Amino acid sequence: MATSSWQPYQQDEHYDELLTKTGRSRAAAKRAVQFLRNSSHEALLQRRAAADLTIKEMGVSFTVYSDGENIDRAWPFDLIPRIIPTSTWQHVSKGLVQRNKALNRFIDDVYNRQKILKDGVVPAETVLESPNFKKPCVGFSPKHGVWANICGSDLIRDRDGQFYVLEDNLRVPSGVSYMLENREVTKRVLPELFEHYSIRPVDDYPAKLFRMLASLSPRSRAKPCVVVLTPGIFNSAYFEHAYLAQGMGAELVEGADLSVDDDDFVYMHTVEGPVRVDVIYRRIDDDFMDPEAFREDSALGVAGLTRAWRAGKVAIANAPGSGVADDKVVYAFVPEMIRYYLKEEPLLASVPTYLCMHEQDREYVLNNLEKLVVKPANESGGYGLMVGPHADTKTHRKFAKLIEDNPRNYIAQPTLSLSTAPTFVDHTIEPRHLDLRPFILQGADTWVTPGGLTRVAMRKGSLVVNSSQGGGSKDTWIVEDTP
Repeated sequence: MATSSWQPYQQDEHYDELLTKTGRSRAAAKRAVQFLRNSSHEALLQRRAAADLTIKEMGVSFTVYSDGENIDRAWPFDLIPRIIPTSTWQHVSKGLVQRNKALNRFIDDVYNRQKILKDGVVPAETVLESPNFKKPCVGFSPKHGVWANICGSDLIRDRDGQFYVLEDNLRVPSGVSYMLENREVTKRVLPELFEHYSIRPVDDYPAKLFRMLASLSPRSRAKPCVVVLTPGIFNSAYFEHAYLAQGMGAELVEGADLSVDDDDFVYMHTVEGPVRVDVIYRRIDDDFMDPEAFREDSALGVAGLTRAWRAGKVAIANAPGSGVADDKVVYAFVPEMIRYYLKEEPLLASVPTYLCMHEQDREYVLNNLEKLVVKPANESGGYGLMVGPHADTKTHRKFAKLIEDNPRNYIAQPTLSLSTAPTFVDHTIEPRHLDLRPFILQGADTWVTPGGLTRVAMRKGSLVVNSSQGGGSKDTWIVEDTP
C-alpha cells in the first residue's frame, strides 16, 4: 500500500490555517485535508512535478538581483492551498476598504489643505520631511480624489487567529499576476478539489483593473487608451507588467514610446502615427517617472508627464506622490486617520509600532533589540530589516548604530507569531509561516480581490516570505464556511 506524505505535525503556539490545535481540520478545509491525507507520497510528488512543469510552460518567473546580475527563476509554488472561510473574509474585505479610503483621504489632504497636520493628528515633520512627499504634487487632486488606485496591503495572522495589517503598499505594489497564475496552476494539478468547493474566482482581475483605470480617463470614451508603463525587461516585475497589459488588452510601453507635446497631451508612438493616451498604469518609481519634475538623469520616464497629469490631460495610476502614505512611520498613524477622516473605529488592527524618532520609543527599542523586528521606513522586499530573536549580537549592535544615526528612518514592532499552513517541503508536509497580500482597486468604485497572494517562508522557522529571499507562494481560496 502506498504511504501518505501526511504525518500530523506537532502543533505549537502558532495559528494554523488548515488545522486546529488538536490536529483536526478546520471546517472550511475539511475536504482538502482529507484529500491530502488520502494521497500517497508518490501521488503528491507527481502533482508537484506537474505544477513545476506547468509553471515552466507558462513562463512564470521572477527576477533576483545577485552580484550585479539579473537572474530569472521559476516562480516558487506550493500546491497545498490556503483556505479562508467567506465569513472571515467579509470582515477583512470591509476593513481593507475602510483603510484604503482613509489613506487616500490622507494623501489628498497632505497635498492640499494639510488639515490633519495642522490639527496635530500626524506630526507635520513626519510627512513634509519624508522622501516620499513630492513637492510637484502639491495643490493637485486627481479624479475621484483617489491617489493610490491599486493598493497591496500585507496581512498576517497572529496566534489568536486575528488578521493584522503589517504594511500598506501604495506606490507600485506587485504580485497580483502570481496570484492569478497560482490559481491556474492549482486548477491543473488539483482538479478534484475544485469539484468539492465553491471557490470565489480571481481570474476577472484584469477586467476589474481595466474598468477601474477606464474610470480615471479625462475623456468620455467607450474604450479609453490605457497603457502600462514599464521600466523594461530588466525590472524584477516585468513578467507582471506584460501579463497585466495582455490581460487588459492594453499596450505595454516604455518611456521612449511616449512623449508629451506642447498641448500637454501624452502621445504613444505607433507605426500609424501618434495616438493620444488617456490613462497610464505606471510601474515606474516616482523619481524616475518624469525627468522634468523629478530626477533629471532618468532615462526611464517621460519628460513632461507630471505637467500633463496636473493639466488634467492624462490620468496616472498610482498617482505620483501617493507613496507619502507608503512609509512605515506614517503607517503607525493609520488608525488615527480612520478616526479622523471617517469618524469610525478601525475594523482591522495594525501591528503595535515603536517610532525611533521619539526618544521614549527609541530608548525602549535600543534596550530590547533581541525581542523586536526593526525595519527601515522606506525599504521593501524584506530588505534592510532585522528580526531580533533570529539575529546575533553583532547584528544587534549594527542596528543600534543605524537607529542612533538616523532615528527617523527606523521603526520597530514586536516579533509576531505568524500563522502557519501545511506545506509540501522536500518529501514531507510541514508547517511554514505565511502572510497574505490582497489587492484593493479604487477609482469610481472600490473592489477587493477575494483572497490575494499568499507568500510562504519555505525555510523552516523563517519569517521572511519574500520570493527574492527564498520565499514561495500558495493559491488562496475564499470558500463557504462548510463545503
